[in-house]
Amino acid sequence: MTPAESPAYREQLRAPMSWYFIGFLFGLSLALIFLWFGPYASLAGLVGGTLLSAWVVASYGRVGIELSGDSLTAGPATLPLAALGEARALSAEQARALQRHEADPRAFMLLRSYVRTAVRVEVVDPQDPHPYLYLSSRHPEKLAAAFARANAAAGS
Repeated sequence: MTPAESPAYREQLRAPMSWYFIGFLFGLSLALIFLWFGPYASLAGLVGGTLLSAWVVASYGRVGIELSGDSLTAGPATLPLAALGEARALSAEQARALQRHEADPRAFMLLRSYVRTAVRVEVVDPQDPHPYLYLSSRHPEKLAAAFARANAAAGS
């Protein structure tokens, strides 16, 4: 990727280390269960259970948000910037409210419970069924500012 093509914003969300510790505890519980069959089966349960749970945590917990060129990639979704409107950074309280009682069931939610803040991005494309995007972000102000810069560059 050349500097001209570098993304305006990139964030990689990862699960917290405590989730991996819980995965180790899962492996430990399998070791205790398989202890009945012998020490080698117990060791296999510990290693296999820990590796399996670490893989599950890593695959769920690793999701990216990238704003580059004229598109936004958020997890599995890729949308053109022309289809998106204003982005607003949300505090932890605002994000919690939008996750719960203020949520629209039609919204696209890139929600990660281990990230307390988020960005709400309006969808202006009439063909898109989603009224807005909810994007969990550890740096919502930076993401909202990157949207503002991208919209200003597209408008000029």
